[in-house]
Amino acid sequence: MADIYGFLKHRTRELPKRRPVPVRIQDWKEVYEDQPLEELQRQASRCMDCGIPFCHNGCPLGNLIPEWNTLAWRDDWRGAIERMHATNNFPEFTGRLCPAPCETACVLGINQPAVTIKQVEWTIAEQAFERGLVEPLPPERLTGKTVAIVGSGPAGLAAAQQLTRAGHTVAVFERADKPGGLLRYGIPEFKMEKSVLDRRLRQLEAEGTRFRTGVQVGVDITGPQLRDRYDAVVLAIGATVPRGLAVPGSELGGIHQAMEYLPQGNRAALGGQVPGQILATDKDVVVIGGGDTGSDCIGTALRQGARSVTSLEILPMPGTDRPPNQPWPTYPAIFRVSSSQEEGGDRVYAVSTTEFVGDADGNVRALRLCDVDLVDGRPVLLEGTEREVPAQLVLFAMGFLGPQREGLVEQLGVELDERTNVRRDKSFMSSVPGVFVAGDAGRGQSLIVWAIAEGRSAAAGVDAWLTGSSGLPRPIAPTDRPLTV
Repeated sequence: MADIYGFLKHRTRELPKRRPVPVRIQDWKEVYEDQPLEELQRQASRCMDCGIPFCHNGCPLGNLIPEWNTLAWRDDWRGAIERMHATNNFPEFTGRLCPAPCETACVLGINQPAVTIKQVEWTIAEQAFERGLVEPLPPERLTGKTVAIVGSGPAGLAAAQQLTRAGHTVAVFERADKPGGLLRYGIPEFKMEKSVLDRRLRQLEAEGTRFRTGVQVGVDITGPQLRDRYDAVVLAIGATVPRGLAVPGSELGGIHQAMEYLPQGNRAALGGQVPGQILATDKDVVVIGGGDTGSDCIGTALRQGARSVTSLEILPMPGTDRPPNQPWPTYPAIFRVSSSQEEGGDRVYAVSTTEFVGDADGNVRALRLCDVDLVDGRPVLLEGTEREVPAQLVLFAMGFLGPQREGLVEQLGVELDERTNVRRDKSFMSSVPGVFVAGDAGRGQSLIVWAIAEGRSAAAGVDAWLTGSSGLPRPIAPTDRPLTV
């Protein structure tokens, strides 16, 4: 453990400051300022000798959190990054993007503010890169086996790195012009600058992973062709079928899915040309959906100069304390404020959109709302609460319904489960021998930490199928679920 008296001497939770709102909405840089290293190490010293570290269970990767807290406190950055890489291929991604279920499972969090685990993780990764401690680890020998991975998001990248290091020849197919999947074009620059992604991709390439970008598998190369060319295939294609809203007027112009809008904003922020870009400039923007994707839409719209931004959520506003039915160490549904939500806009809870109202040109000009009440868990409209909200741009951020079935999934003939995800067995193999699945395509829409854990687990399944056994770690089972109620 770290300082045995740390949690008694330092009872407050210290995090890096966010850059001032008026400054940061003028650019696309990450929102946080640097945290003094001594302050970070002071926070690491708060990690207790708690006997049973529930943070391990809160993290799908099984991160060795108390161990790397101690090493960070001792200024042993090499040891810390080695412990971190033992369970997580990309701590610099999760340190920025994961909502940190480990922190809500922290034993210290029972009666004090939890250890700042996520920030310690972020700092260890950054210190390791700055000190040249993140080096390529190419395999000592090749197995002669080939693996195709479809999709270069966090699940695909984790599977690729594990399988490459195991000695297999790995090609990662990505339909976009650059690898990274949602990490590149779904996550706004102000949450994770793409230089962070690119430096890790350089490590993967130096280890031997090959990327085939601009290739739409299922069109440019068919599923059967892929199976003929490679000994195994890993589907890491994500859950890309968006949830819509079937109300009158939903066909009007100016109504878009978040994942139409965000990738365009990312490309433009990186200096790319985006003909016909969807822009929020001088518009009243309404974002339907209050999760991370909706938050990303808010931050992007504000940086584009939106006149107003309103975020709608059908559920009632959560409280600031744990609900009685979500005790420690579960991840509770409580009121949180993201950096984007801090920057501006209104958050409206317990409302439902009943109609989109158009103008003479066929574009949306407003939407009609109605308050709702939850009755037996279902929203019921409240009469007399109807009203209009101006909107010239509406963004759906209501989640996803599973992987795209047309094309590759149909060509491969893999079975789907009752939630329309690709069915897989305990080794992460689909119903088709040699075809594996990892990440949102098999789990459904989830967190980056689950995607990396699934990529690592699927890699172990592939390795065992190709060679008869595997020494790769398997951190989770396909049926594992978050620690929630």
